[in-house]
Amino acid sequence: MFPVKTPRILRWPFPEMVWKVKTKKKEVFLTFDDGPIPEVTPWVLEQLKAYDATAMFFMVGDNIDKYPKVYQHVLDSGNGVGHHTQNHLVGWNTGLEEYLENVELCACKMESSFFRPPHGRIKKSQIKALKEKYNLIMWDVLSGDFDQDTSAEKCISNVLDKISPGSIIVFHDSIKAWPRLESALPEILRQLKEKGYSFGDLRDYYK
Repeated sequence: MFPVKTPRILRWPFPEMVWKVKTKKKEVFLTFDDGPIPEVTPWVLEQLKAYDATAMFFMVGDNIDKYPKVYQHVLDSGNGVGHHTQNHLVGWNTGLEEYLENVELCACKMESSFFRPPHGRIKKSQIKALKEKYNLIMWDVLSGDFDQDTSAEKCISNVLDKISPGSIIVFHDSIKAWPRLESALPEILRQLKEKGYSFGDLRDYYK
């Protein structure tokens, strides 16, 4: 099980992290983790374009190495990119030096000041070392597309029932998420548009 809406009690000890955007606009912030991959990422870009939406893609460096053309496609589309470590390392299970080296292996592949720790699991020492260089982006709402026990319909309701202006929403452009993302993402984008939401760009708020 996972919390769809990130509880305040989890946010409170980590004020250095961005959990939600302070905005006066009726907008949400779409993010995609773990790509880029040829099977899913280009399709996501098509959906975003169809709904005039912008997103930020938190990329695994190893996937950038494997699929440089897909990475370039994301850049050419005008969407944002951020670091997600070279090998999707879990901070809780990794020493400080090894973790920072893995972050930098990914960071040298792109120009970005945005970082998201895989699984959101990061130690205080790692936050302290990274916060001066990166905007540490967490989330307000999890779609749940990564969970094989969650249906596409549940992913849709997870997002639409829990968002509010400024919400940072997590999706995954991955093979694992695809069975749910394929149905859920277009419907979420459509309904958000109908509800009057726009799609914000984290780069407009954090440099």
